[in-house]
Amino acid sequence: MDSRLMAMQEYIRGAFADSGAHGFDHTLRVTKLCVILGTEEGAEMQILIPAALFHDIARPIEDKTGIPHEEKGAELAEAYLRSIHYPDVYIPGILHAIRAHRYRSSDVTPETLEAKVLSDADKLDAMGAVGIARTFMQAGEERGGISDAVHHINEKLLKLKDRMHTEAARKIAVQRHAFLKEFLEILQVDIQADSEECSEKAAYW
Repeated sequence: MDSRLMAMQEYIRGAFADSGAHGFDHTLRVTKLCVILGTEEGAEMQILIPAALFHDIARPIEDKTGIPHEEKGAELAEAYLRSIHYPDVYIPGILHAIRAHRYRSSDVTPETLEAKVLSDADKLDAMGAVGIARTFMQAGEERGGISDAVHHINEKLLKLKDRMHTEAARKIAVQRHAFLKEFLEILQVDIQADSEECSEKAAYW
């Protein structure tokens, strides 16, 4: 990573005072996935990597104000990139990728390869073992329980496999999707067993 990207990474790290389901570690994983997917798909890394680093920078702002983080994030990215005289030719592509990355994005559809790769990488980090960990972390942040996390997995995460834009992401999504399904099956068995054991003890007493 060149010095410009290292400085960019440190700037973005400073926006995340707290860890969480969308903390700085999530940003780093998405950026790593973007490198993997982008290399395979032939994306322009001068667009993709800054977009990945900035894609969630405004999450803490959204949590406090309700302003969509993809819109505010694009504003923050543009201000920063222009302040360091980042090549103008790449900035529109970076801003589009940030605005289009969100699963529940408003009216912005990923139109460029870089936007599609970032959207895919963000969804992949919501799948597999990491996705499960993040889901339970988020449920805890929202004072929810196991049933809330399971609902989220069923209503969102299991649908992600069929929403990938790139072939490189689809290959990874198949594996992570299978892990999600296996986890839910095991969890359901364990929950049922615990429930039956509690019922038996209650009947005994």
